[in-house]
Amino acid sequence: MLFQLRNYTHLPFALRKTTNRMHTAAVSVKAEMTSSDHNAKSESSKSSSVSEVRVFARKRRLIKPEVITENVVKVELQDQKLSNLPDIEEFAYKKPSGNVYSRKSKLTSNAPIEIETEVKPPPNWVKVLEGIREMRSLEDAPVDSMGCEKAGSSLPPKERRFAVLVSSLLSSQTKDNVTHGAIQRLLENDLLKAETVEGADESTLKDLIYPVGFYTRKATNMKKIAKLCLLKYDGDIPDTLEALLSLPGIGPKMAHLVMNVAWNNVQGICVDTHVHRICNRLGWVSRPGSKAPTKTPEETRESLQAWLPKEEWVPINPLLVGFGQTICTPLRPSCGLCSINELCPSAYREATPKKMSRTKLKLTKTEESDS
Repeated sequence: MLFQLRNYTHLPFALRKTTNRMHTAAVSVKAEMTSSDHNAKSESSKSSSVSEVRVFARKRRLIKPEVITENVVKVELQDQKLSNLPDIEEFAYKKPSGNVYSRKSKLTSNAPIEIETEVKPPPNWVKVLEGIREMRSLEDAPVDSMGCEKAGSSLPPKERRFAVLVSSLLSSQTKDNVTHGAIQRLLENDLLKAETVEGADESTLKDLIYPVGFYTRKATNMKKIAKLCLLKYDGDIPDTLEALLSLPGIGPKMAHLVMNVAWNNVQGICVDTHVHRICNRLGWVSRPGSKAPTKTPEETRESLQAWLPKEEWVPINPLLVGFGQTICTPLRPSCGLCSINELCPSAYREATPKKMSRTKLKLTKTEESDS
């Protein structure tokens, strides 16, 4: 729209006037365009600056409240957890059921928790025990005169304790009369003291204790036990169950027997093969968590101790051992002679008639043929 007119003074007046108007209009238009561009730039710059300020302010306002709220929420959750711990425990044990094993809380740790439960004794156990006592009073058994507790009964207390320990060691896998004979031979040769046993030859000990079961190994263990008793106990024997179990060849059955007889300290029932067998036949013991019979004497001891009164822990061993030696024998038990066969769940199951002689068998066959 701009016109550059040169030498317009030489133009006619009318045309010059028109030209001046056009120039003025062009100048005004240019000025307006320049001013509008300037205003636009200024407005854009202002708007951009304002928008930047707003964006910055919004970011600060959005970030700051979020951090504060997170901290508040975390603190509230921690406070809530700390305050709710007793309530959770109360809720877990609010309504206990009759079954102890069903009251396991999900909030407990992974560590095993032992829950002591009262074990009900078997039915008629008192009547069964009285019946066994009555039968035992009618007949003597080898254990009554030749048991381990009879060893060294005439010796001083210290020597008698060592004699009971040696007798318990020799009694494993051996009948009472064989063990008693070996103890008598050791006593005759003054070899029921820790000092004399430690100084004796191992071959001499083997000859004297033969024919007990595993006599070679037991002679070696006798020497080791005597040396330990001299070094640690001044020739006496250990007075704790743990120390007795640490001796070579001494198991739980022997350790409990020695604690009962030598130290008069009852810490458990002495369970041998007779007690183990009879308790399972009577249904008095079972494996943990089942009704299956126990497999080892140690399992029998733990199951029997769970319900048997402690005053019966000592007399139960010689009572059942003698009953197992006379009537409730390992093979062909005399169930017909047993006065408690009606209360025994295993009565007549293992009893088998003795084999008939050849002459008797011939007579029965001829009688059958004649008839």
